[in-house]
Amino acid sequence: MSTEDGELTEAFIHEPGRSLGYLIRDGFRAFNKVLHDLIEAHGVAIGHWYFLRELWVEDGLTQRELSRRAGIIEPTTAAAVNAMEEKGLISRERNTEDRRKVNIFLTQAGRQLQDELLPYVKQVNELAATALSPEEVAELRRLLDQVKNNLVASAVDDAGELHFHPPDSGH
Repeated sequence: MSTEDGELTEAFIHEPGRSLGYLIRDGFRAFNKVLHDLIEAHGVAIGHWYFLRELWVEDGLTQRELSRRAGIIEPTTAAAVNAMEEKGLISRERNTEDRRKVNIFLTQAGRQLQDELLPYVKQVNELAATALSPEEVAELRRLLDQVKNNLVASAVDDAGELHFHPPDSGH
């Protein structure tokens, strides 16, 4: 963030609705609400959506890997996997190479949802990008990626101090 404009910095502190975190969170919530309303009609909870998306890309992940790829903590993943299994969307199978691991596989019902639900992703993305040019959408993606990379490159030490190790900006 540019610190040349003191007013900009003050706005981030005193006007939460102008901070990047609030704007990104509010955008995510609005996006998620529309997607939720569309997929709920098919009996799919938004919390299961992220796991289904990952399994549609690569079926048979371990529960730990599914959790990592979806970016969701393991206890939440365990609860979701239980619920998805009860709904008949996935099955669990003991890993043949490492009996301690369990792999998660889509059932036929889970696979069939892909063709029904993926078009909604396109619809919601198109709705979100209404009135934006293709160039603006590309720039927004680039900027959001940079924000994410900046945050991933930070760490808080044991004393609670924030340290930043800038990523290559790609410029």
